[in-house]
Amino acid sequence: MKRRATYLTLSYLIVILLTVGCSMTSSVLRVFINARALRLEGPPLPIPQVEDITIPGPGGEIPLRIYRPDGTGPFPLFIYLHGGGWVFGSLDRSDNVCRYFANKVGCIVISVDYRLAPKHKFPAAVEDAYCATQWVADNARHLQGDPSRIAIGGASAGGNLTAVVCLMAKERSGPTLVFQLLAYPSTNLATLETASYRDYGRGYGLGKSHVKWYLKQYLANEEDSKNAYASPLLADSLSNLPPALVFTGEYDVLRDDGEAYVKRLKREGVSARYIRYASMGHMAHWRIGKDHQVGDALNQAAFALDHAFSQ
Repeated sequence: MKRRATYLTLSYLIVILLTVGCSMTSSVLRVFINARALRLEGPPLPIPQVEDITIPGPGGEIPLRIYRPDGTGPFPLFIYLHGGGWVFGSLDRSDNVCRYFANKVGCIVISVDYRLAPKHKFPAAVEDAYCATQWVADNARHLQGDPSRIAIGGASAGGNLTAVVCLMAKERSGPTLVFQLLAYPSTNLATLETASYRDYGRGYGLGKSHVKWYLKQYLANEEDSKNAYASPLLADSLSNLPPALVFTGEYDVLRDDGEAYVKRLKREGVSARYIRYASMGHMAHWRIGKDHQVGDALNQAAFALDHAFSQ
């Protein structure tokens, strides 16, 4: 009962702040949402080594958290981009999922603390994510990693950034990525008129009004939403991108975004697999050990990563 009451209190607070639209909304919400996410995560999974570092970025230092598995390298490398609507999220919030992949797959995981809106509008997060990816490729051997086996992934806004970084890597001639993992991604910020927005835009967790608020924080103007580095589904070409695994939930407003991305990848010759989980809504982060469908998705993701690294 206490947990339910806490959830309702937080939900009502979010609704009130979104409605008021005060200048401190994002800062206040960030404190509450990140605190709740950490409680949902539970105790950290044991792992041999975790290291926090910073690297030079286009707008200042970018914090990274590096997770090393047991064994000796060179290890494959997995770059992880957290969710949170480009406004929320942190290294701590995505800590356990990174520990999970490092242990399960036997890869080095690099979690990226990219700049957040509204202080840092598009394309700040995009450029940070790409810069970190390039840094990982350039420093792979120093990290005890294999530069020929680098994958990238993320959930929600992190899934969006994952698709964008893959596109940027193709258009900027590197680095080479062997796989992309997208969970509940937003791939087209230019329209919120899909069937999943219509059917599940209210009463199923992440709502259409919430997404509108996130976009208002993230984008400087409407034209930004049509930029392929904000909306990868609008890119002229998605050919020659890394193989992909995309997860969505049946009741998620972003469901059709993920499905449309997979369809385009396949149409343009990219190997892509799509899994839709029945009766599941949107998740901005993974709830380790909290749901059997999440557990299945994690296992599927780990298997796909392991397969990509073994090719």
